[in-house]
Formats: sequence, C-alpha cells, structure tokens
Amino acid sequence: MHHDTRTVLLASATALLDGGGVEAVTLREVGRLSGVSHMAPYKHFQDKESLLAVIAGRELDRLADLIDRTADTPHDPCGTLRSVLHSYVSWALGHPVRFRLIYGGPWTCPRPELEKAAERTAALMSDVVRRCQNSGGLPDRDPQRCTCLLLAAVHGAVQLQLAGHLTSGTDPDAIVDDLLDLLRSTR
Repeated sequence: MHHDTRTVLLASATALLDGGGVEAVTLREVGRLSGVSHMAPYKHFQDKESLLAVIAGRELDRLADLIDRTADTPHDPCGTLRSVLHSYVSWALGHPVRFRLIYGGPWTCPRPELEKAAERTAALMSDVVRRCQNSGGLPDRDPQRCTCLLLAAVHGAVQLQLAGHLTSGTDPDAIVDDLLDLLRSTR
C-alpha cells in the first residue's frame, strides 16, 4: 500500500503541477486529489520541495530515457545529435512547467535523487556530443563544455518560444539546426 499511495500522490502532484504550476501544488491539495487524508502526503514526503524534487528527478529520468532511445536510433553521429536536441526541444515545449521546475527550482538544499538524474542526463548528452565530435561533425573541444553550449542554446530558445519572443518563422528547432550548422562549418 505504501508504494501505491506514493505513486498516486506523485500522479496527483504532477497533474496539479502541469495544470497550475508550482504554486498549485500543496501537500493538502495533493492529499485531497489523491483521495487520502490531508496528512497522508507527509508520510511520504517531508515537504512540498521534497515532493517536487521527486517529480523533477523522475522527469529528468524520462528525459534521459528519451535521449538514450533517440541516440540508439541508426543515424550518423551528428544526425543523432540533431535528433536528440530536437527531441529535447519537443519534450521541453510539451512539458513547459516540468522544464521550468527542473531547471528553475525551488531547490533550497541538495537533492541527491535529482542530482543523480541530472548527472545521468548530462552524461548521456555528453556522450552523444562526443560521438559527433569524434566523427568530425563538431569542433574538437571539451565535450562537456560543448554540451553546455548546446543546452544553453536549447534552453534559451525554448524559453524565448514559451515567452512568445521568437520572431515569426523562427522556432527552437530552427535555432538548433542553425547552431549545429554553424559549429560544423567552424571545425
């Protein structure tokens, strides 16, 4: 029962998050939506931030699985990188509140489960970048820094899209393509 209740609580909290943002998630409302007492969530999560960290960690694991599946498809290494980044954009635009939760907080203390998921996601991304570099498709620079550069561009483009600040005819996928083409031409 403990595991099932936790699963239901996480599903309810995720629904609240998706529907109304971080502010909509309260442990009391999670309990009510889950059909348990308003104190039941406290048996599974220390506080709201702990609950949100579990949701963010699970979402990062989903993102890592998406990256892993996309990277496992037969492409040339740079085509794989392009596909992974497009999948990343699609995920972020499809789950904007979760995207903002993962990368925006409200983390006031270390969250080991979140850090572990973030490390896995970063390692998978760096591996895809490294393979593209080894094939000559990207400049031979530090793969982790190159990964950070690519993700900074993706995150920035997604944020601009979500805020409605990209000009007509421009979208995050086009920005990803332009950046990869630019990097490819400078090698």
